[in-house]
Amino acid sequence: MNDDKRRLAQVRAALGRALRCDPDRFAIRIEDVDGVLTLQGEVPDIAAKKRALKEAAAVTGVRWVDDQLRVRPAAHMNDDAIRVHVKDAMLAECAFEECAVRTREGVVVETARIPAGTARGTIEASAKDAVVTLDGSVPSLAHKRLAGLLAWWVPGSRDVVNALEVVPPEEDNDDQITEAIRLAHERDPLVDAVAIGARTQSSVVTLYGTAASEAQKSAAERDAWCMVGVEDVENQIQVVPPSALVP
Repeated sequence: MNDDKRRLAQVRAALGRALRCDPDRFAIRIEDVDGVLTLQGEVPDIAAKKRALKEAAAVTGVRWVDDQLRVRPAAHMNDDAIRVHVKDAMLAECAFEECAVRTREGVVVETARIPAGTARGTIEASAKDAVVTLDGSVPSLAHKRLAGLLAWWVPGSRDVVNALEVVPPEEDNDDQITEAIRLAHERDPLVDAVAIGARTQSSVVTLYGTAASEAQKSAAERDAWCMVGVEDVENQIQVVPPSALVP
């Protein structure tokens, strides 16, 4: 077996570990050109997408991964509807009230809000083939992570490219990731933020505490995966139905 075939076999095995099944089940297409790997196809959720990218990038001989994986959407929406949902989410979030908000469709830019005072950033949202791209600048990494989370929460989003620049630049760390996840859980109506905690070490997040259902447990994990800079998530949340708490 030559090097290219050996590497391709290793990538397939890596994707199998990440997806916990044969990658053919999700019709994942793999192209390898001298160690530059292109992955195309649809995966069930953001956790599967990020784990697949991480596993593939770790294969010996892989120099770069071109990420064209898409997440199966919770609902099918056209790009116009996705843009509107993202825009409305940014306008409704109090953390962005000092940021200008606008949308882009091709070369057409529409301004949704210009702050009354000096703007502390600009968030520009576009969508193509259900992939949301966020451009512009925000005043902190927390703002960048929150904007990405809101874009992922749009039911039709299949991927989010968070290209927001942090001005002035900030150095990231585990504490910032943990704080961003805490804020995400506080905003998520599906999550009981009081009952769930998070800690981060070397960009690996561990979730702990209790949830009333598997759906709440999954929502808490999904929020963590949506955060920029998260390498992996260990979900140790225990599901304790409300009926089990009644004496």
